[in-house]
Amino acid sequence: MKTAVLVIDMQQGLCEGEGKAFDCEGVIERINRVTRKARRAGAPVIFVQHESTAGYLEYETPAWQFATGLKVEAGDIRVRKATPDSFLRTNLEAVLKQHCVESIVLCGMHTEFCVDTTTRRALALGYPVTLVEDAHTSAGNAALTPQQVIAHHNATLTNISSFGSRASAVSTDGLEIAV
Repeated sequence: MKTAVLVIDMQQGLCEGEGKAFDCEGVIERINRVTRKARRAGAPVIFVQHESTAGYLEYETPAWQFATGLKVEAGDIRVRKATPDSFLRTNLEAVLKQHCVESIVLCGMHTEFCVDTTTRRALALGYPVTLVEDAHTSAGNAALTPQQVIAHHNATLTNISSFGSRASAVSTDGLEIAV
């Protein structure tokens, strides 16, 4: 089963300042390990970037750029999006079909928004998802710490069975990528 790695919204504006996501440096390091495994296996690596038309995460602003330390290579694929759903009004599904992808490894941020929505949409489209349990992050919210958000989604997303396709959670060290 051919696999692709999706790295969602690992952008500088989400890794700095007051609203900085939890453990960005560690998550970036783990994502770099995941993408290195993918490239060695010959799996497509797809970086998804969120953008707004004005203000925060505006296209080509410093905040919109990939996070400092994130390793993006020339052969990697880039997808631009404007909603929490990486598939909605983007070419992501066409890219996956073009590369004959049958399953997805997913990491990035923010766990409770774009990681959650993209995981559910991928499952609805029939793609099994491997959520890299230690390579997605959140800034938390008024009710939950970032660690609680991450743990909640690792448990919740892997318990969804109604789509047919399932999500599983695995650590960066435990991840094996098949093509």
